[in-house]
Amino acid sequence: MPIQEMASDTDALQLPGEMTSPIRHIYVHIPFCARLCPFCAFYKDLLDRSQTWRFCEALLQELAGRDRRARCLIPSTIYFGGGTPTALNIAQLELLLRGFHDRLDLSQLVEWTMEANPGSVSARKAAVLKKFRVNRISLGVQSWDDELLRLLGREHNVRQAEESFRILREAGFTNINIDLMFGLPGQSIDQWRATLEKTIVLEPEHISTYCLTYEEDTEFFLRHAQGEFRQDPDADTDFFEVAMGVLESAGYEHYETSNYAHPGFESVHNRAYWFGKDYLGIGPSAVSTIGMRRSQNVCDYRAYIDRMLGGQSPRESSEDLTPEMKRTERIALALRTREGVPASELKDFAQQAGELIVLELLRESHGNFVLTQKGKALADSVAEAFL
Repeated sequence: MPIQEMASDTDALQLPGEMTSPIRHIYVHIPFCARLCPFCAFYKDLLDRSQTWRFCEALLQELAGRDRRARCLIPSTIYFGGGTPTALNIAQLELLLRGFHDRLDLSQLVEWTMEANPGSVSARKAAVLKKFRVNRISLGVQSWDDELLRLLGREHNVRQAEESFRILREAGFTNINIDLMFGLPGQSIDQWRATLEKTIVLEPEHISTYCLTYEEDTEFFLRHAQGEFRQDPDADTDFFEVAMGVLESAGYEHYETSNYAHPGFESVHNRAYWFGKDYLGIGPSAVSTIGMRRSQNVCDYRAYIDRMLGGQSPRESSEDLTPEMKRTERIALALRTREGVPASELKDFAQQAGELIVLELLRESHGNFVLTQKGKALADSVAEAFL
């Protein structure tokens, strides 16, 4: 059905009547950034110190609304993303984290992730995060090349990124992800290999590697449309294959198309998304999928604040998912993982699966269909055959 406006706060909080299992995964969106990166399409806005306290109050108000159904919120993972969550000051981070402790049953929490940009990491902030049981940091380094960092509009340089990683280690964090990007304008294979090797030397537990995509409503999209930037799929494949070779040789398991980890350090939260688990989104633009309903909060933090502090629903839209929609998403996401898709899910696509096996893009393993090394570089194209 088409997306519909949510009618009231009561509707926004309504869960399916038959749902008795608790929601195990919570995403919290913090949209503030010290600088807006020209490639990023996530909802974000420049940091406005006059609004951040009200914003924190609004977040906790939304969580308090959910707390009326506390039996349905027993998280095993919490993920603070953005934006830049660590753009908030120490007092605001402490207010939010303490508020989550006060309002939630955290007895089963195994992973609490905080996204951080190197320019916003400090020893005091790291200590506060550690104090309140945040146990995983995702550090948005993107590159170990100052020239490419300037191109990406990042607020940090290589030296600051190294210092941020050191600060997090000294604070006691033993589960750190480093985000990296490839396929950047003017980036060479040698630069990419150097970035991978530099990352390996630091020994993070997890590494995410993302190919630059030119998303609408970004500065990079306009520059691409004007012909200033060009995308080369063959070159992107080369970057991808170099990442696989370098990182797997260093002992990282390639457990999802864009993600590598030492054994035992896979992202529990992201795997919940990939395997179709229910999750609750809190904050402006945050999406929730609970049962057969998906909803999204308003994509404007000022409107979000006004709604929450005014006792209204933050929800802007919702839709009812069909079994076919859920199946399609499940296939597309699970196919990107090392486990792949159960053969039973693809029983109606025997011909397509057979053709992909002949092309050496897909293989059978323990009753599942999984991507080959060659297929991993074409994961999205392979998934399209089953959609």
